[in-house]
Amino acid sequence: MNRPTHHSNETSAVSGARIHLIIGPVGAGKSTFAARLRHEHRALSLNLDDWMAELFSQDRPATGSIEWYVERTKRCNLQIWKVAQSAISAGTDVVLEIGLIQRCDREAFYANLDEQRCDLTIYVVDAPRDQRRRRVEQRNTEKGATFSMEVPPQIFEFASDLWEAPTEIECAGRDVRFVEFPQDAQT
Repeated sequence: MNRPTHHSNETSAVSGARIHLIIGPVGAGKSTFAARLRHEHRALSLNLDDWMAELFSQDRPATGSIEWYVERTKRCNLQIWKVAQSAISAGTDVVLEIGLIQRCDREAFYANLDEQRCDLTIYVVDAPRDQRRRRVEQRNTEKGATFSMEVPPQIFEFASDLWEAPTEIECAGRDVRFVEFPQDAQT
């Protein structure tokens, strides 16, 4: 992930607002959990998949979609971060669901937040791969409340292979909460 830049001198440490970062693999229940957090904290919710679907889904190529997706994800996350900074500066909590499935991307994100003294809670949402695959298939078919875009089977498998659960070292000194959903929870 490109390192976001900070354009304001005001930080969440000053404003009292908190970033609620949700991480986990595809189909784990992150969007369902994000809706709950948004309500509990009266927060602004920013979801990468929503931005990608709205801005780029009509342009998705038939081939080479991984490279296409990665480049646009970086651009969306930079813009999402700008919006999040504005909300934090205004004293509004932000729920972020922005991918960050790999540890190196999260570490870069954490370093930026630490530098800016942003208050952060990390929520790890995970489920067994077979369960997540069934949820994604169901979501693709039903196109319910948490549907942003169709996730083809090969993209599900690719993204699932990339997921790196946080380690004890990554969690050390951070407010990390592990969230569990019932077996039949929707995503």
